[in-house]
Amino acid sequence: MTTQNLLIELFVEELPPKALQKLGDAFSSVLFEQLKAQGLTAANSAVTAYASPRRLAAHITAVSALAADKAVQQKLMPVTVGLDASGNATPALLKKLQALGAGPEAVAQLKRAPDGKAEALFYDSIVKGASLADGLQKALSEAIAKLPIPKVMSYQLETDCELPGWSSVNFVRPAHSLVALHGSIVVPVKALGLTAGNSTQGHRFEARVSPVVLANADVYADTLAKDGAVIASYKERSRDMIRQLRAKARQFNALLEVEQGMQALSDAEVEVALLDNALVQEVTALVERPNVLVCEFEKQFLDVPQECLILTMKANQKYFPLLDAAGKLTNQFLVVSNITPDDASAVIGGNERVVRPRLADAKFFFDQDRKKTLASRVEGLAKVVYHNKLGTQGERTDRVRAIAKGIAALLPQAKDAAFAQAVDTAAQLAKTDLLTDMVGEFPELQGIMGGYYARHDGLGEDVAQAIEDHYKPRFAGDELPRNTVGVVVALADKLETLVGMFGIGNLPTGDKDPFALRRHALGVVRMLSEANLDVALDALIAQAIPVFGDKITDPAAALTSFIYDRLSGGLREQGYSAQEVEAVLALRPQRLSDVAKRLTAVRAFAALPEAAALAAANKRIGNVLKKAGEVDAHVNTALFKEDAEQALYAIMQKLLPESEAQFKAGDYTASLQTLATLRSPVDAFFDDVMVNAEEMDLRLNRQGLLKSLHLAMNRVADLSCLAT
Repeated sequence: MTTQNLLIELFVEELPPKALQKLGDAFSSVLFEQLKAQGLTAANSAVTAYASPRRLAAHITAVSALAADKAVQQKLMPVTVGLDASGNATPALLKKLQALGAGPEAVAQLKRAPDGKAEALFYDSIVKGASLADGLQKALSEAIAKLPIPKVMSYQLETDCELPGWSSVNFVRPAHSLVALHGSIVVPVKALGLTAGNSTQGHRFEARVSPVVLANADVYADTLAKDGAVIASYKERSRDMIRQLRAKARQFNALLEVEQGMQALSDAEVEVALLDNALVQEVTALVERPNVLVCEFEKQFLDVPQECLILTMKANQKYFPLLDAAGKLTNQFLVVSNITPDDASAVIGGNERVVRPRLADAKFFFDQDRKKTLASRVEGLAKVVYHNKLGTQGERTDRVRAIAKGIAALLPQAKDAAFAQAVDTAAQLAKTDLLTDMVGEFPELQGIMGGYYARHDGLGEDVAQAIEDHYKPRFAGDELPRNTVGVVVALADKLETLVGMFGIGNLPTGDKDPFALRRHALGVVRMLSEANLDVALDALIAQAIPVFGDKITDPAAALTSFIYDRLSGGLREQGYSAQEVEAVLALRPQRLSDVAKRLTAVRAFAALPEAAALAAANKRIGNVLKKAGEVDAHVNTALFKEDAEQALYAIMQKLLPESEAQFKAGDYTASLQTLATLRSPVDAFFDDVMVNAEEMDLRLNRQGLLKSLHLAMNRVADLSCLAT
C-alpha cells in the first residue's frame, strides 16, 4: 500500500512559554501513537515535533490513506452459557452475534477453546481498516484532549458552529487555523471549530506573504522559514539562538552568565547543556525567529551585588547578562528580539529604558537595607510566624543557635573561643536578611544578601560566608559551605527543620514534601560525609531534640531511618550495589564520613574467592545466634572436645586482634581481608562440630565461640548481606 507523509498544524495565539516544549512534544507523540494504534503508520514511520509561540505541529512519515483490514478474534461467552444441552445457540449468544453484525448462520463457525478452567466460544471476523480521515480525526481529538495544558481558556466561536457567538471552546489559547496535509492532499478533519486546510500564518510582523500556503507536507519547515520568517522547530530555533548569544558574547570577550562553569566543555557540549537551561528554554518559546542584540546599562549599578542585578535581568526581563574573564558582571547584556529591523536602535533603546528602573529599584533596596545592621533586625524575627506548632522565626533562631552550639562542642575546635563566637553570631543572624527589602523583593537571594550585609557590618569573612552558605547544599551537586563555621550553622539549620517537622508528624508523603525534608536530609548526609566532620549522627540528633521542649514528641527513631534511607539511595546512585550498601548500612554506622571507606572494603572483600563461603557462614552464624537468644561471647577452652573447634579458636586468637587493630586504624579493607583467612577453619567447624549439643555447657561454649567470631566479622559491615 502506498504511503505519503502527513503534516498537522494547529495555529493559535501565543502559547504559555514555560509549557511550550511539553505541549509540542505531547501533541506530536499522541498523534503518532494514535495513528500507529489504528494501523495507519508503517514500521519505519517517524514523527518530528514542531512548536513555536503560535503553533503546534507534527510531521509523520509513511502514513497510509487506508489501514489494512485486520483479523480479530473475540471471546463471546462460556460454552455453557452460549449453547444449550442440545448444542443449539441460546438467545444470549444470538443477541451477542447480532450486536457484532452476524446472524444465526455464524454459530457453526464459532470456535471452542479453553479459557481458564472452563471452555469459551470465540468469534473470528475481519475488521475493515480505518480511513485516514476517520483515523486522523480520532487521533487529533485525542492529542488535543491529552495536552498537558497548565490552564484552559474558554472562548466563543463565530463561524462553523451551532450558535455563532455563543458556542464555546475550551483550549489553552484561541485557535485560528488547522492544517492537515497527506502529501499535497488536504485531509477533511475538524478541531476546535476549525476545518483543515493547507494554509497558515507566518511571523506576526515579518512574514513575506500572508497567508503562507503549504504545497505539501514535506515543505512545512522550509516554507515557513522562507515565506513566514518563522523557525518552526523548537530545537532548531533554540540552537540558532544559542549560537547567536555565544557569538555576540565573544565579540566583547565576555561569557554568558548561563555558561558559567562550562569553560572546559567543547562548543557542542555547551550547546547541549544550554538547551536544558530554563532561561534559554523560556526565551526560545517567546520568539519565532531569534535576533540577538547587545544592550547596556549605567556602570553605577555595578555597585549593587551582581546576584541582584543578574536575578532581576533574568527573572523579570528574560535578558542574558554578560560576565568578564574574572566572572564579574559587566554593564552589557544580551536581548533576544522577535523582530529583525534594519535599524535596531529603537529596540535596543527600549530594552535599556525598561531595565533601568529595575536596576534602580535593586540599588535603592541595597542602599536602604545597609542603613540597618543585621543585629538590629534580630528582634523583628519574633514577629514572623515560622509554623503554627513551632512558633516564630525568632524561636527558630534560638533553636538553631542552641543546636549549633551543641555541634560546635563536638568538634576539635570546641575550645577555640573565636570559633564558638563566630558560630553563635552566624546562627543568630542567618535568618535576619528575610526582613530586608531586597530579599522581600527577591526571595531567591536569601542568605546571599545576608552575606553582603554581614561584610558591610564588619562581622568578618567567616561569619559572612557562613550566613551566605547556611542554606547549602540546596540541590544535588551544589557546593557545601566554604568554612567550618558555615558547615556547623548549615547542619544546625537543617537539623532544626528535620527534628521539628518529624517531631510534629509533618512528614513527606509520595511526591509532596513542602518543607523539602528529603533535601535537608541529603544535605546532612553530604556534610557529614564530605566535610570531614568526625561527629556521630545519633549524637547530633540527640542534642537537637531537647531545644524544642514540649513542642514535639521524640522523633529520633523515625528521623534516623529517614536519613539512612536518603543515604542508601544516594550511594546506589553513585554506583554501589544494593548488597554493598545494605551490608554497610545494616550496622547503622554513626560516623558517615567513613561509609565510603567501608563500601570500598566490602567491594574488595566481595572480590575474594573466600567471600561467598564466609558470607554464607556469617549468615548461618547469625541464624544460630538469633535462635539461641542472648549469648555471652565468653569461651572456655577446657570445654573443647573437637579438633575443629580448637583449630578455629586458635586461628581466631591470632587473626582477630590483627583484624581489630586494622579496623581501629581505619584500614577496613585490610581488616576484612585478614578475616578471609578464616574460611577453611570455619567450614571445618560447621562440618565437624554440633553447635547445639545436648550438654548445656558445650552448647553455650560453642555459641560463645561463634558470638566472638560474629562480632569480629561484622565490624566493618554485615557480611551476611553479601550471601546469595
